[in-house]
Amino acid sequence: MSHRVEIEYCTQCRWLPRAAWLAQELLTTFETELEALALKPGTGGVFVVRVDGEPVWDRREQGFPEPTAVKRLVRDRVAPERSLGHSDKPAPSEQ
Repeated sequence: MSHRVEIEYCTQCRWLPRAAWLAQELLTTFETELEALALKPGTGGVFVVRVDGEPVWDRREQGFPEPTAVKRLVRDRVAPERSLGHSDKPAPSEQ
């Protein structure tokens, strides 16, 4: 099954570069699992990552994500059996 990831970012805050960088990280990691990855312009400080329409990260609740944290959340939805290698180790702030 192919999955769709959407990154909604705030255009007023000029977060396109951050969203594009995260998109690149996810597309590189999940190139066979993802059908599409969309960048969705928004306003009001939004930065939300969704997998198949379900939010997995919201900046308003969790702050800005580290790519490894988002990769783990996306992996849990699109390829739970897959190892992410060094990205599977929790960051010091998560221990």
